[in-house]
Amino acid sequence: MLLPALFALGAALSNALATVLQRKAALTVPKSEGLRVGLILDLLRRPVWLVGIVAVITAGVCQAVALATGPITVVQPLFVLELPLALVIAAALLQGRLSRTGWLAVATVVVGLGVVLFAASPAGNRTQVPMTHWIPAVAVCVAAIAALVVAALRRPEGRGRAACFGLATAISYAMTAALMKTSMHTLDDGGITAFFTTWQTYGFALFGVCALFFLENAMQSGPLVASQPALTLGDACVSLALGITVYAEYVRTGWWLVPQLLGAALIAAGVLALSRLPLARALASEEKEQPGEGTAADAGTPAP
Repeated sequence: MLLPALFALGAALSNALATVLQRKAALTVPKSEGLRVGLILDLLRRPVWLVGIVAVITAGVCQAVALATGPITVVQPLFVLELPLALVIAAALLQGRLSRTGWLAVATVVVGLGVVLFAASPAGNRTQVPMTHWIPAVAVCVAAIAALVVAALRRPEGRGRAACFGLATAISYAMTAALMKTSMHTLDDGGITAFFTTWQTYGFALFGVCALFFLENAMQSGPLVASQPALTLGDACVSLALGITVYAEYVRTGWWLVPQLLGAALIAAGVLALSRLPLARALASEEKEQPGEGTAADAGTPAP
């Protein structure tokens, strides 16, 4: 489990860097009340967003290796570290530091994740999945995404809208990972030709693009405290469900569920606390701050 865990951590770190860069870029483009396709075209003109995309690609490569070598129930939960890493990176880029509350929240997430993984002890690594498993999984996830997008568009800008887009992003990310896992095993078994002729390859590419699109809209729809917990916790939970139902992976049950729930509660508390930090709110704030004004203080140090 060491190799997939290391590559999953690398993917979480790259995604964290991408999150910081993409949030900055997303706040520089015109806002919209609807689901605007032109949003991506506007972002393509921002160099900082393009650098973020490079980080996203790096994260995708690391994630692909992790999924090819380990179970999805181990790899995807490690992505809950993305938010703590993003805030640490943001503080460093702002030449500041996290407050004591921030570091306590980071520690809470890390401890909670450790408890969950130890108590659950995920196992199993099926390489191929029959269509009888894929059809209901894809149908349920697509229906859930569609319902969340409709719900988001019916809500005004704010927490409810951001949470809906965040959860739609989470489901898309989870499906991307599930399909990518099969594609990587296909690449390993049948080579590049088999990789490009299997439907899962195009499936994970489609869900990945959708996830990116929903993420950018979630960033502009409302505060981070609404979208990030939905994204972080939703991705882990949906991935766990897909790992068990699609890939026949398993976790310990019985009394082991007690520490698993405790760990999950710690993760949720830590993520919510991190999302409420001034630094986290500054990254998603609609207010345009001048360089050096407020952001360093939000990170925990006086502004220069």
